[in-house]
Amino acid sequence: MGPKRIFNFNAGPAALPQTVLEEIQREFLDFKGSGMSITEVSHRSKWFDDVINDAVARTKRLLNLDDRYQVLFLQGGASMQFCMIPMNFLAEGRTADYVNTGTWATKAIKEAKILGKKIQVVASSEDRNFAYIPKDIAFTPDATYVHLTSNNTIKGTQWAQFPDTGNVPLIADMSSDIFSRPFDAGRFGLFYAGAQKNMGPAGVCLVVVRDDLLALTPDNIPTMLKYTTHSEKNSMFNTPPCFAIYTAQLVLKWLEETVGGLDKMAQLNRQKADLLYNHIDGSGFYRGTADKDSRSLMNVTFRLPDEALEKKFVAEASAAELGGLKGHRSVGGCRASIYNPTPLRAVEALVDFMKTFESRNG
Repeated sequence: MGPKRIFNFNAGPAALPQTVLEEIQREFLDFKGSGMSITEVSHRSKWFDDVINDAVARTKRLLNLDDRYQVLFLQGGASMQFCMIPMNFLAEGRTADYVNTGTWATKAIKEAKILGKKIQVVASSEDRNFAYIPKDIAFTPDATYVHLTSNNTIKGTQWAQFPDTGNVPLIADMSSDIFSRPFDAGRFGLFYAGAQKNMGPAGVCLVVVRDDLLALTPDNIPTMLKYTTHSEKNSMFNTPPCFAIYTAQLVLKWLEETVGGLDKMAQLNRQKADLLYNHIDGSGFYRGTADKDSRSLMNVTFRLPDEALEKKFVAEASAAELGGLKGHRSVGGCRASIYNPTPLRAVEALVDFMKTFESRNG
């Protein structure tokens, strides 16, 4: 009998593919015949070189990146990128556009303002508690970049299509939907993702940056906060988070070799989301919180008739080995995060539980 495993709907740190966890377990004490754990090998060794180079190569293949893009694995999480982006790219007299679709976009805007950078919030969905993705946005033609958050974990919204920004590079926080679907990376000057939601454990942030933006990096900012510091040293200017990068590399391998790429992953994610949203819409007991055309395929947010029932729902779900269904503390309600590693059978089990709970409490 194997170890107990629940269906994990946590928003981050979140579920990892079980086969990846088993592979880590198998080679944890002796990595590739080294006689050492991956947590013990030198980041200057061939063993770790192979790991990070394979992670970079798989990222480029999965996202169809051309030679203009550098793939970096940095520390500080996506939150560090909120200040690094304006520090590196927004020179005196230049401006950037930001779209505010919720908590993490709001934090990115705040960090740019702390630095005294000139930015414009060109669109926001705050007027309806961030329940939708803004449309028909008038972007600034000479902006240095446009920043947006591709998927909003707390509010349960997601950009179904990215906006046309003309010649202005897009920059996106893709922490919670990276590798969940194909997209045209060529429209982006930079995108970034904290690993702990859809591609690995906490401790590393993937940054993909284009050479024309790298060229804007000034000399007069701290060394560790310059993208060129990391691009010139293959993300190993200092000791990187080796275990987190190694796990991300195994998740990327799983995406390529087991799932079969991002088209296949997107089909699976759509199937999971449709199953859950269709039940919510048809029940009359559960209520989705995001506008239908803005719904996230990664974070399904919903409410029950009252808060007491929501508390009971989360407790009984947990007892039924369905974990992590409590909504973010800032909004309440319930949330099922159904990232790439969450299998279809987990969503089927959740829908079955929702039916039973409604029959007893509706």
